[in-house]
Amino acid sequence: MPAYPREEMEAMVEHWLAVNKAAEADGNWEPMAACYTDDATYGWNYGAKENFMAVGRKEIEEFALGSEMMGLDGWEYPYVETLIDEQKGQFVGFWRQIADATRPDGSHYEVAGIGGSWFRYAGNMQWSWQRDWFDFGNAAALFMEMMTDGTLSSGMTARMERSLRPGQLPGHYPLDETPVGLWEVPS
Repeated sequence: MPAYPREEMEAMVEHWLAVNKAAEADGNWEPMAACYTDDATYGWNYGAKENFMAVGRKEIEEFALGSEMMGLDGWEYPYVETLIDEQKGQFVGFWRQIADATRPDGSHYEVAGIGGSWFRYAGNMQWSWQRDWFDFGNAAALFMEMMTDGTLSSGMTARMERSLRPGQLPGHYPLDETPVGLWEVPS
């Protein structure tokens, strides 16, 4: 992996965090696709049987930043901590998942546990590789709680209903059919 100047990596992370904030404010994450190379891959695991994988900027825009974020308007994903390794050209960010909906006591619904993203930098203010992790069990439990409380958005409810029908969510693959492995990194 190539080394990059510390200042360049810091500028990329600052840019990335600013683009994230704008996406949250607009409720549209698709413009973040400009932060990826044409051949970038972006994926995560959905438990014992399924991965999500977007291959190339177009799929990242349409699937990872488009259909996967449907129903999450108003949610925030604040980065709590960031780690930069300019020698390896890598960045790791730890984030929270906080809904705009609140409980009767005024607290925001939030996915328990730790979420994060691991990136490989490709220069030119773009990522070539991203892998996310989050507590799937806690996310599912929170969505069920919000559904029971009547606070889950209609967009997320529709997305959850689509997920019950096989083949309805683009980018979702059985583990052994994922087009790029979660640990597969560009050379």
